Amino acid sequence: MILSGMEIERQVMDGRISITPFERRLVNPNSYNLRLHDELVTYTDDVLDMKKPLGTERTLIPPEGLVLRPGTLYLGRTFEHTSTDYFVPMLEGRSSIGRLGLYIHVTAGFGDVGFSGCWTLEIQCVQPVRVYPMVEICQIYYHTIKGDFKKYSSVKYQGNSDIQPSLSYMDFEGA
Repeated sequence: MILSGMEIERQVMDGRISITPFERRLVNPNSYNLRLHDELVTYTDDVLDMKKPLGTERTLIPPEGLVLRPGTLYLGRTFEHTSTDYFVPMLEGRSSIGRLGLYIHVTAGFGDVGFSGCWTLEIQCVQPVRVYPMVEICQIYYHTIKGDFKKYSSVKYQGNSDIQPSLSYMDFEGA
């Protein structure tokens, strides 16, 4: 089952879900809006080799906005830090953002019970679009989980407070 917005708020108040900072105005009927932080990362390598650490470049999103270009993968992050040891967090773009042809995650919208951190967003656009810091760019929602489980504890992404480029090269270490 998916938690209602009112239930998300109750679970935040009870400490079973953490969304920091939490603002009641961002609660939806069955999700919570998350905002885009003020910085983006792009890769500098021509070929993205998953066995190697990749070069990146940071760009600040000024208050007047930044125009994103098609054909470029931008990594951003949520302003909010989230965590829960009780529910499965999921991330989706907001419909208003999608209607601009802006994708906020390529494949990584599925979270794990126990994940704690800011969400890295894999942003692409269909045509040039201007984005702004603190825009409500995506929404998080929560599923209940049934059965025994082990909490997420990956050393790659757990506890992040910054934009996380791919660390896939770590999967090849020692192999």
